[in-house]
Amino acid sequence: MPAPTDSPSARSAQTALADQARQALAALPLPDGGTLGAAGRIAGVTVQNGRVTAALRVETAEAARLGPLRDRAEATLRALPGIEQALVVLTAEAEAPAPKRAAAFPATASAQPPKLSQSGAAKRPANPLPEVAQVVAVASGKGGVGKSTTAVNLALALRATGLKVGLLDADIYGPSLPTLLGLHGKPRLGAGRKLLPMDAFGLKAMSMGLLVDEETAMVWRGPMVMSAITQMLAEVEWGKLDLLLVDMPPGTGDAQLAIAQGTQLSGAVIVSTPQDLSLIDARRGITMFRKVDVPILGLIENMAHFLCPTCGTEHAIFGQGGARAEAARLGVPFLGAVPLTMELRAASDAGQPIVARDPDGPLGRIYLDAAQALRRELARQRAAPPASLIQETHGGLNP
Repeated sequence: MPAPTDSPSARSAQTALADQARQALAALPLPDGGTLGAAGRIAGVTVQNGRVTAALRVETAEAARLGPLRDRAEATLRALPGIEQALVVLTAEAEAPAPKRAAAFPATASAQPPKLSQSGAAKRPANPLPEVAQVVAVASGKGGVGKSTTAVNLALALRATGLKVGLLDADIYGPSLPTLLGLHGKPRLGAGRKLLPMDAFGLKAMSMGLLVDEETAMVWRGPMVMSAITQMLAEVEWGKLDLLLVDMPPGTGDAQLAIAQGTQLSGAVIVSTPQDLSLIDARRGITMFRKVDVPILGLIENMAHFLCPTCGTEHAIFGQGGARAEAARLGVPFLGAVPLTMELRAASDAGQPIVARDPDGPLGRIYLDAAQALRRELARQRAAPPASLIQETHGGLNP
């Protein structure tokens, strides 16, 4: 009988394997001479149940040309006895050193503001997803509001309207997609060493939770997170999609900027509960997206009320109508209000999203209506000229 993965012998074996992996990486030559080890390029190596994750330090300007080195590093790690899968991340640390007083908190890419055009709008990057027609972020500004559950059911509802839909779980620290979609196993490698997304209820899905053990703590700093998200966007074989939904991590920091500035977002959907505490953070999320010239496609009120399974009474435990009123105040579309029910919770925990389990039920119809409202707003946004173009045409902010 094999030793438990948390036993002393298993931990010792994993430590020894991590040391072997580090030594193997240290010997790899750099294009300009020297080795990874001698140059101090190895930021970290972790091993869990035969899967190794490593981070290599690179400068921002050299990240593109070191792509082949990363591929060679992954091949080297996979060749080691006891290693089944390997993931190598290139992490670009900020060039400016942190002040001495804050030496324990190194500067990250979040300290660098987005590059703006003369009109004040963020410059759009080259499209890393040429076969994906539209990319939409699902964000909240804070955790605990049911954003991931909303993203999964919204994706399924969009598919029900006839679209080819993908779903990327960009929450590196707390990926929920494998649980919500009932996904097991690991993604396979396809042509060009790109990861093949997994299929769930007709969706193409990818998550960091599919690449590491579910109990592994991702103790990564900002640049490593940004690099991992960029790789999951550009180095997954998404194929032709009408829409890719990105389940954003909570907050407005490095990870959010990596997505907002690393791809051509068609817009963002904001998820919030009715209570003021959640709405405050939702406003921050809206402000961040507007600063980088990403349209707000709508606001969804989650946990709008609790529906008692015994008596059927509605209980406004988080307040009532706050998100709807906020949408009206900010001038953004209100896509719908989703109640909190025992059925929704049970379906999510079972890996059978409510839209897949009961598409014609009351909750299924709410998500379908939200999906149709989102499609209408996307069509309206595509038909309208960008705000930055209007500003440039009329001479900027002061006509």
